[in-house]
Amino acid sequence: MSLRETIKARLAASSDHREMWKPIPSAPFGRELELAVFDEDGETALVFPCIKEPQGWKSAETGVRVDIRPTHWRYWESKTVPTDDGTSVAGAS
Repeated sequence: MSLRETIKARLAASSDHREMWKPIPSAPFGRELELAVFDEDGETALVFPCIKEPQGWKSAETGVRVDIRPTHWRYWESKTVPTDDGTSVAGAS
């Protein structure tokens, strides 16, 4: 999977799911957030948490600046995914 595909992992859109998102102007600084872009193609969310800083967005995992112009946010909830050996990987989506 390419980096672009990883960053732009699609979520299933539903009205209940969409209501959980908040408009980006209300995003708090210094908190792990899930970011999304809502456009004519639907809802696209990053698969890793980001932190809002005065200079822009950075990955909460690596500290690297993320060049994104999100439209919505919500608090990051840790996610786990089973691996081939039956264990879980934290932070994946």
